[in-house]
Amino acid sequence: MNTLPTFFDKELSWLSFNERVLQEAADETVPLIERIRFLGIYSANLDEFFRVRIAGIRRRAILEVAQNSEQKTNTLLHQQISEKVNCSTTEFKRVAEHIFTQLADNDIEILFNNNQTNSIESKLSYDQKLWLEQYFDNRIIRHITPIVIHSKTHLSNCIDDDGIYFLVALRSDDQPPTEQTQFALVEIPREEIQRFILIPEKLFPEHKPRKNQYIMLLDDVVHFFIEKLFKGVFHYDELEAYSIKLTRDAEYNLTDDLDESLLDQMSKGLKQRLKADVVRLVYDHNMPQYMTTFLRKALKIKELDNLVPGIRYRHFKDFIQFPNIGNKNLEKSELPALTSSRFTAFDSVFDAIQQHDILLYYPYHKFRHFTEFVRQASYDPLVKSIKINIYRVAKNSRIIHSLIEAVKNGKKVTVVIELRARFDEQANIEWAKIMKDAGIHVEFGIETLKIHAKLCLITRIENDQKVKYAHIGTGNFHESNARVYTDFSLFTQHKEICQEVNNVFSFISHSYKRFRFNHLIVSPLTSRRRLYQMIDHEIQSAEQGHKAEIILKLNNLVDKGLITKLYAASNAKVTIRLIIRGMCSLIPGVKGMSEKIKVISIVDQFLEHPRVMVFHNQGNKHVFITSADWMERNLDNRVEVACPIYDESLKARILQTLELHFKDNTKARIINRQQNNRYVQQGNKDKVRSQMAIYEYLQEQEFLDQQALIKLSNVKSESTIDNDTFKNHE
Repeated sequence: MNTLPTFFDKELSWLSFNERVLQEAADETVPLIERIRFLGIYSANLDEFFRVRIAGIRRRAILEVAQNSEQKTNTLLHQQISEKVNCSTTEFKRVAEHIFTQLADNDIEILFNNNQTNSIESKLSYDQKLWLEQYFDNRIIRHITPIVIHSKTHLSNCIDDDGIYFLVALRSDDQPPTEQTQFALVEIPREEIQRFILIPEKLFPEHKPRKNQYIMLLDDVVHFFIEKLFKGVFHYDELEAYSIKLTRDAEYNLTDDLDESLLDQMSKGLKQRLKADVVRLVYDHNMPQYMTTFLRKALKIKELDNLVPGIRYRHFKDFIQFPNIGNKNLEKSELPALTSSRFTAFDSVFDAIQQHDILLYYPYHKFRHFTEFVRQASYDPLVKSIKINIYRVAKNSRIIHSLIEAVKNGKKVTVVIELRARFDEQANIEWAKIMKDAGIHVEFGIETLKIHAKLCLITRIENDQKVKYAHIGTGNFHESNARVYTDFSLFTQHKEICQEVNNVFSFISHSYKRFRFNHLIVSPLTSRRRLYQMIDHEIQSAEQGHKAEIILKLNNLVDKGLITKLYAASNAKVTIRLIIRGMCSLIPGVKGMSEKIKVISIVDQFLEHPRVMVFHNQGNKHVFITSADWMERNLDNRVEVACPIYDESLKARILQTLELHFKDNTKARIINRQQNNRYVQQGNKDKVRSQMAIYEYLQEQEFLDQQALIKLSNVKSESTIDNDTFKNHE
């Protein structure tokens, strides 16, 4: 009898994903500056994990204890997570120290202010220390106001969970380190001052040539001169200062007050988050016990909270922006984004889409093609309306700028903006107000459903007829993310698909209405039923002796209903190949349960973000791009859209990119029952790094497209493009 568990715990699975990020930081083949940036990504991921996932587990574990429950599932899970995080933290420290050593070997030295060795004093000359002091006096100190902690201070309310602080203890020689010690809180002004400070080269004496370039962290500069904040104000003989960082529960409550707008409710909810329960306190492991005891008491740290000793430097996520002041080979070489020949061959984006569906794959392709789609629509006299979903956008969004210009040009613009996009709530609230003031019709969707679909619909009047153009994608309309996240974008004039996209917008506005979707798969209306049907169809094909196969590329696979269906398909001898970047609750390769299922995960230069579903369908393959992962929230509690790819040439491109991923023997890891992130072995095969191979493949396809267009324009310079031209040349 099989005694193995049926599902991986999703939180433990997520930690395995973050360990893959840490593997990239440890990988000696990755350029050195990129490795330190991967440490920043690992840290940022872990912060969000504690704010969101651990917070929920913690609440349920506290309830188990309060109710004296016999099954302490969440309590045990909390312990397992803590053990796994502690192991990863040890590895993180090892990798970080090794990278810092290698940076010094490459003439980039970070001058760390170690409390024991006072390394800055020993490294810097008099002139350098004078420059630093002037920098502190002229640039930094004006941004710092210490918080003096007394008996009525609610310390938790003074700490922002996105901040870095020093807990400072001021003591007299005749006083033991007890509660009589004066404590204070000093926030590092990293929003106002660059975190990494380069020591100017000109300060080094000519007679003493310098090999290394020195960088100091803002934290260390503050620590080095921290007595300037207290001298003359407090009387003390000894000062100790150690870094701390707080992580809070990221959940917030919305009221049921019908008289209060969602905008106002969200604003109040975000303020609640600032005072939410403490989930984790990370502190410098050198901090003396009397200071940690004070913190536990002042912050009301409970037994189930994580009180984590760590390295001195908090918010390691800032290292994502670590500057390269050394050789260019210390960071990745940029891949120039490709221009789509299918767009640039025509005078307007609408002329291009009229001739052929167009599929872009960011960041291999330029995101500018989408911004042009919206920009041209904003002033095209034939365009009458623009509709778009917004979940996350860039800080200075050209898309929103174009939408505002469209209103000025008399277009009807409707924006469905999701105010509950986690950690982008405040930005989206501000954008909503800006767009409303500009005359855009702003909707906030359905109260009980997040709007996560990636849709844009433009309506033109052509020959006295309304003609719709749709964009359906897998990623957000975010210019910055499109340079890092891989995502698909489909542009189409397919009449029925465009009408169904319009129906999705109507459903969002009027959720009581019901629509029939023959092409799109729409959550929460049809996704679960349609996915079950397509899996069942593959099972039936296998049972009838036909080839049956399912290929999925997802960020997360945790929905137990769908995983159970995949297990049934495996037992029916359906071949199942999965590419799962993050959480994967499915356990592959178990005899009698999942032996026909293989799973890999790829972590590399770009963040793998597109969702793709392929069902063999007895040779007539169904290929979908989708905004939805296979999670209960995406299937049942969000508005998501999956779109079929009908064009055979575009379908072939997606399938080829998937095959290149499956051939990856450089950055692909095997997801197995041990969750040990073992790399796919190269063996005697040629080295394949799928992201680079995909870029080269798409580069070749763009060249072939360009040649086909040139040839066609020479033959039919005044005729329309024949759709078969693209199909045949591939």
